[in-house]
Amino acid sequence: MEAAIGLEIHVQLLTRTKLFCSCRADYFAAPPNTLTCPVCLGLPGALPVLNKRAVELALRVALALGAQVQKTSQFDRKNYFYPDLPKGYQITQREVPLALGGTVPFKVEGQTKIVRLREMHLEEDAGKLIHTGAKTLIDFNRSGVPLVEIVTEPDLRSPREARDFLRTLRTLLRHLRVSNADMEKGELRCDANVSLMVDGRLGIKTEIKNLNSFRAVEKAISAAIEYQQEKVSRGEQIEQVTFGWDDSRGELVVQRVKEEAHDYRYFPDPDLVPLEIPSAWLEEIRVKMPELPWEREARWLREYHVPEREAEALLAEPVRADFFEEVAKNVPNPQAAVGWILSELLPYWIDEKPPISAEELALLIRKVEEGNLPRTKAKEILEQVATGKGSLSELIRAAEGEILRDEEGLRALVSEILAANPAAVADYRRGKTQALSFLVGQAMKKTKGRADPKVLAQIFQELLKE
Repeated sequence: MEAAIGLEIHVQLLTRTKLFCSCRADYFAAPPNTLTCPVCLGLPGALPVLNKRAVELALRVALALGAQVQKTSQFDRKNYFYPDLPKGYQITQREVPLALGGTVPFKVEGQTKIVRLREMHLEEDAGKLIHTGAKTLIDFNRSGVPLVEIVTEPDLRSPREARDFLRTLRTLLRHLRVSNADMEKGELRCDANVSLMVDGRLGIKTEIKNLNSFRAVEKAISAAIEYQQEKVSRGEQIEQVTFGWDDSRGELVVQRVKEEAHDYRYFPDPDLVPLEIPSAWLEEIRVKMPELPWEREARWLREYHVPEREAEALLAEPVRADFFEEVAKNVPNPQAAVGWILSELLPYWIDEKPPISAEELALLIRKVEEGNLPRTKAKEILEQVATGKGSLSELIRAAEGEILRDEEGLRALVSEILAANPAAVADYRRGKTQALSFLVGQAMKKTKGRADPKVLAQIFQELLKE
């Protein structure tokens, strides 16, 4: 039996205001229940007004996914009663969603796979419940924040595939600048539908609601597959169950049984007219679309020869990817920029803003590549600049003044190192070229990193030939 997994991904859109009112949408740091109004609290007589910017961002997502945007879509009411839903219904799109179809390419274990999309629609978020011991508190700040929901076909076959697909989708959303897609803040959430296929036919699904981390997605889907397999092995009938996921205990928790779409009593929202998308507006959005992550990765491979794993690490954050582009354009060897950013700079990159400018890092790399600055010294300078302990130009000037370039003195040092390391000399003459790196390293230790490693390597090679 093979698993078939479909995901319903909820993405908070990066708008200034909510979907149907003028309340601020940046609710995360605001005091509870301070970003509300009669519309998002569902008070009698309040009427919704659609946020054009939210529609624009949703259309950007649809175009990036290759979905078919419908010229006319419709808002519906999804009726259910829960403490964080003040109106008693959620405004969403069911009968006529914003877009249909589309695909997402993603990689798992080096293989490219394609996930088909069923639909994509706009809807409003609910409030947030905060459980504190025996009490449950409600914060309505999030109520009405715009969401785009992306529904996949059941094309995923393993928890690992679901996790890697979701990572790819998050990277895309961030590069489109439509969402921060921070799962810890609930800006990207996921419901998973899991079935076992028997003879190519889908079995009864198990749904898992509100997964908010990649780890939770993988663990919860694994648990759902195991739950269904145990049921089948005992000859029991699988029921349609909706689970929650208790991350602290690592187990599924039953929420509802046999819930169907008709339980929500969908009907068109009488307060909202159908949404019409003019062709000219859609084309205007299409023209302004940024380069997609997988397109950028392919270009980097052609232009800069960036390996796949390193490209994925750089693309994970759009600011990081843009930073790399700026550095790569201004250094003789773009691959050197990859190493410097991922290995040397990243530990100091705490927030969104890089700790050093792209121009400064490019200058530092050029100094190393041209042999004007030892790499070890350049790393020290980077640390000092990144931690606010000096300016780059002054530190480079001071370091260049300290570099030992006296060839006669360096030859004497190299002769001393060769005499003290006969085994390494013998290894080098037998063809073990890594012995040269060891010998240069010994000389660098002696000079406390002040010698030019390229000059040292040249002198070592000359004397080893004698």
